[in-house]
Amino acid sequence: MGRAMTLRTQLVLLQSAIMLVVIVGSGVAAAWLQERSLRDAYLERMIGVAYSVAQLPSVIDAFDDPDPAAVIQPIAETVRTASDVTYIVVTDVQGIRFSHPNPDRIGEPASTEPDAAITGELYTGTQTGTLGESWRAKVPVFGADGAVVGQVSVGVLESELQRDWLDNIWILGLCLAIAAVVGVLLSSWAASHVRRRIYGLEPEEIKSMLETRNATLHGIGEGLVVADARGLITLCNDAALRLLGREGEELAGVAVGEVLDAQLDALLADAGEQQLVLAGERVLVVRADPVVVDGRDIGTVLILRDRTEIATALRELAGAQGMTETLRAQQHEFANTLHTLGGLLELGETEAAVGVIQRAGAGGALDPLEPDPGILEPEVTALLMAKRARAREQGVDLAVRADAALRQAPSAAVAGDWLTVLGNLVDNAVDASPGGRVEVAIDDAATDAGRVVTIAVDDDGGGVPQSLHDSIFDAAFSTKQRPAGAARGYGLTLVRRVAERLGGTATVGASRLGGARFVATLPVAAGGDDTGRAR
Repeated sequence: MGRAMTLRTQLVLLQSAIMLVVIVGSGVAAAWLQERSLRDAYLERMIGVAYSVAQLPSVIDAFDDPDPAAVIQPIAETVRTASDVTYIVVTDVQGIRFSHPNPDRIGEPASTEPDAAITGELYTGTQTGTLGESWRAKVPVFGADGAVVGQVSVGVLESELQRDWLDNIWILGLCLAIAAVVGVLLSSWAASHVRRRIYGLEPEEIKSMLETRNATLHGIGEGLVVADARGLITLCNDAALRLLGREGEELAGVAVGEVLDAQLDALLADAGEQQLVLAGERVLVVRADPVVVDGRDIGTVLILRDRTEIATALRELAGAQGMTETLRAQQHEFANTLHTLGGLLELGETEAAVGVIQRAGAGGALDPLEPDPGILEPEVTALLMAKRARAREQGVDLAVRADAALRQAPSAAVAGDWLTVLGNLVDNAVDASPGGRVEVAIDDAATDAGRVVTIAVDDDGGGVPQSLHDSIFDAAFSTKQRPAGAARGYGLTLVRRVAERLGGTATVGASRLGGARFVATLPVAAGGDDTGRAR
């Protein structure tokens, strides 16, 4: 099987074929227009000559002479020679010739009908006579009384018309031929230029590369976004659409800043470094790298990873490790208590042993939250226990108010929103109150608008200035400034976004403990108040 034709050859042949069709079509049209123009020019000349001869008084008067040809023949030949026509034939109404280029034909009937003498009107057309096929014009000759007395026929042989046309058409043909040669050369140059622009690749190679690229882009688990020099997205794979929460959408032409809470210039400022960026309620790890081709910056490649999933897994792992450490500490604590009791009993110090038991009470690092906290959502209870253990390690007293109440979540998604809000608010308060106290209040109320869960977290830290009550929830703010009470990272931004998505609010104010008080109201969708959710 022979090798396929190269792209350059295909382009040259295709462009040459198109160009030749255009040139040939234009040439034919130009030749036809030129022939019509030549024929019309001859026709105007013939009509003018015919009318001038037919209106000569000497010609009109000669029709009454015994020998009209004696007067008309010299006049007709003189005019014919001067006007460069093939013939001028004057006849009477019966078609008897009074003039002819061949004097022997004078006195004979004309070879064609005297159309003008019969109709009294101008006639033009092609007819065949004694001299051959000719393009002719016939006009009537009117006598002194206004009656038609004859006609004047002026004509040019078709062969002469053809010769005159060919004498001019070769110039047109030469111009078209030169244009065709130049067009082929330009087509070859254009094909070479196009091939250089596509790096010398053939169509099959381009197809294979595109198929491989698409398979690679949509097969990898990391999100990949390609933006041009203007910061507009030109390419986005399936994983990126999923991470950005834009599945099923077309992001081509959308600015990067519209899908990420960061401008492209800010990401490129730390090119090659992993940066935390918010995309809606999802925290992404983004790496931005400029794309340079032949020394020119033509765009940017963004690699996206889901930090939310990683952080969730790490948080669960940290919780398990914290629980393990807590249990280990509890084991040592109770072991010490038992040794103490054993020693006191051996010494007979019964009252002292009872005192140790009373002081120990419930004891341990896993004390209940409150005697009856009213929190029926197991995942929230578990989170608070883990957070309290971590707070104790930092010297922070984390307490849940006795009137806290929370029914079970109607779905895992709702419980996840509660955990996100509560976990971030508690982390924020603990970080803002080293060695201090943090209180958590949870209210689960049934209102006219439906079920509303309110989570409030107080701390005794430095508080939040009034001027920062709004900006503290902004992602840009939290990544650049960390005043007392401010979240590290994107915690507070996530809290507000979750609350707003649910139709609630997230606010900050002054706490009765002296620090900051963060309150999040989280409405529960209608029909979702199903406390019997399966676990």
